[in-house]
Amino acid sequence: MSLNLGPAGRLIAAAALALAPMAASAADHTFRLAHVTSDKEPLQAAMEDFVKNVETRTQGRVGIQIFPNAQLGSNPEVFEQVRAGAPVITISDPGYLSDFVADFGVLGGPYLMDDPRDFQKIVDSELYTEMKDRLRAESGLELLALNWLFGSRHMLSDKAISSPADTAGMTFRTPPNIMWVETFNAMGARPTQVAWGEVYSALSAGVVDGAEAPLPSIFGAKLHETKKVISLTGHFKGFTGLMINADVFAALPDDVQAIMNEEAIKTGAFMTDLMLNSQEEWISKLEAEGVTFNRDVDVAAFQDATADVYSKFPDWSDGLYGKVRAILDN
Repeated sequence: MSLNLGPAGRLIAAAALALAPMAASAADHTFRLAHVTSDKEPLQAAMEDFVKNVETRTQGRVGIQIFPNAQLGSNPEVFEQVRAGAPVITISDPGYLSDFVADFGVLGGPYLMDDPRDFQKIVDSELYTEMKDRLRAESGLELLALNWLFGSRHMLSDKAISSPADTAGMTFRTPPNIMWVETFNAMGARPTQVAWGEVYSALSAGVVDGAEAPLPSIFGAKLHETKKVISLTGHFKGFTGLMINADVFAALPDDVQAIMNEEAIKTGAFMTDLMLNSQEEWISKLEAEGVTFNRDVDVAAFQDATADVYSKFPDWSDGLYGKVRAILDN
């Protein structure tokens, strides 16, 4: 017999699972690694690589179990578990991090860079180190890495989208992220916040006209079953990475901390290569499912339409966008 717990019950159950001891293990330190995306996406492969390398280098002293498909709850629910001190590692992105250190938000802006590999310049900068230090000191969160390329985000709808004129008046799904909202407002669309797990039904029911995501995420969530045209707008180059409670991390032996940091960063390079080298493969998979791709996109028009987005964040440090541009353009 199954129980229908409802949203509150599911949250309690997920939190209890996150906080409960893991099954008997020889590991001295055990963690749950949670994400909301499908276990068929590149993110899962990257996490498996991270787990294998950490466990190998620590000679089994660290044990990590992966929980995909929102098994530990939605992103906000998992984030709260981390902040509460649960032995949970999760992925985070500039949008979420900007809730604690506003300056992180600039790293998730539209058309920030042409080549995703240039993001490494940000990660290597003093500006990034300062933001990480502030996050730890002010919010109790330890950012292990933020160089995991989650993918270029493209638009899914019933029609080809080639310029901002085509998005005008369309209702587009966005996450609860002000950068997304401002970007789609600038395109003339009507952003509507929908949780990732509800996007399929929102598209099916016509609650939203379109959605946007990296190709593997569209495929993994089967969003292409609801809409059959993907326009390669590439409006966001989405990066993510691993986050853990700072006190939980600080309690680990120094060598374990170093290994987890190093492997998180190495895995970022692994996932970035994986994403950049697999786009045509994902296009082929989606075409085999009946999807039509629109490559005739006026990227310059979208860049012009969204350029002013970077002026919409008064909480950012003075001159922040100029500093980021100087790093990327150097």
